[in-house]
Amino acid sequence: MLKKITSSELMLGMYVERLGRSWLDTPFWTRSFLLESPADLERIRSARLCEVWIDTTRGQAPQVAPPAAPPAPAVPPAAAATPAATNAAGPASKTGVAADAGPPRSRDEELAHARRLLERSRQAVQTMFDEVRMGKALSAAQAYELVDDIAASVLRGGNVLLGLARLKSADNYTYMHSVAVCALMTALARELGLAPEQVRSAGLAGLLHDIGKMAVPSAILNKPGSLSEAEFSSVRAHPAAGHRMLQEVGEIDPVALDVCLHHHEKLDGSGYPKGLRGEEISLFARMGAICDVYDAITSNRPYKQGWCPADSLRRMAGWRGGHLDAQLFAAFVKCLGIYPLGTLVRLQSERLAVVVGQAPGKPLTQPTVRVFFSIRAGTCIVPTLLDLAAPGCQERIVSTESAAQWRLQDIDRYWAGEPAVA
Repeated sequence: MLKKITSSELMLGMYVERLGRSWLDTPFWTRSFLLESPADLERIRSARLCEVWIDTTRGQAPQVAPPAAPPAPAVPPAAAATPAATNAAGPASKTGVAADAGPPRSRDEELAHARRLLERSRQAVQTMFDEVRMGKALSAAQAYELVDDIAASVLRGGNVLLGLARLKSADNYTYMHSVAVCALMTALARELGLAPEQVRSAGLAGLLHDIGKMAVPSAILNKPGSLSEAEFSSVRAHPAAGHRMLQEVGEIDPVALDVCLHHHEKLDGSGYPKGLRGEEISLFARMGAICDVYDAITSNRPYKQGWCPADSLRRMAGWRGGHLDAQLFAAFVKCLGIYPLGTLVRLQSERLAVVVGQAPGKPLTQPTVRVFFSIRAGTCIVPTLLDLAAPGCQERIVSTESAAQWRLQDIDRYWAGEPAVA
């Protein structure tokens, strides 16, 4: 039974179903948990929350009845699912797979929110994966909470979260890669017009697809040089290891199991671990292969720098038919745009710009860019926002460019942060 109390009435042994504020504004990475730590109890009490929802069937009930209050609903407005609502697709979503993403935000507000969400998601995935590494069982309910928040951001903010998720460092790659693939799988599933529960399944599969890497020694995962044959075999074993880990969860979504085991399969049969071909590979596993590869090749790794997003899509286009599903890849490109966020482009006017957005319904070849460099003058100029799809705009993209070739540093600040020049 769900019961609303104040933070001052909380006691150790109670099961917290939901704190009375946004997940991002609390010191906890999960909404629902058994309150066992005195330190956690003090942190909640110090926050002076007006309301806390507890589940008396999963923890201790209040010893003293709370003050009179308006009748509480059967479940709180954004509560996680009760066990009765759990099925093969996981606990019921608080938003119907982000069907209600909340009111629209300005681009700056969405960037700030996405940054916070990504950092909290990284912390959550790291905690979740570290617990798995230590032999603890994964909580599917907690994983779904992450999926729902990531999906809501993708629905509301378009490519903002997808672009920011690419900007990971080499040392947090394993955890942020899982968050990024979750976001990409959610976006691709929506682009394909899949049902809401399938979109949610795709997101969960993306979040957990690489959990088997917790069975691979960190020294191998972070090795800056070439792997030995034995080390490579260890890495190739991660899909099967992850599949075993997820099987121990119990009622885990079968889509997550499938993608975890088969996201390294290739259409021509050259993948692993089963060497499946063509239609032997499920739709979701083929989606997972595309999202996994894209995030891997665009991210900085211990042994290489990430490729430019647009260049990565061009290279992946050459792998269609043999390795990647051509129709799914076309939908994937439509999600990101031909020129994804952060792509450095050369304009017809001999200026350089960074892609900052793609308006819905506008041509993929005409994104919004921030112009910041004059090729003729060889110097930075006052950054200017330019919508290439605006009526009367005569400017166009003539090529993509390499920031290293132009000796430009930190070009992502022109779309992911405040410009260096006002």
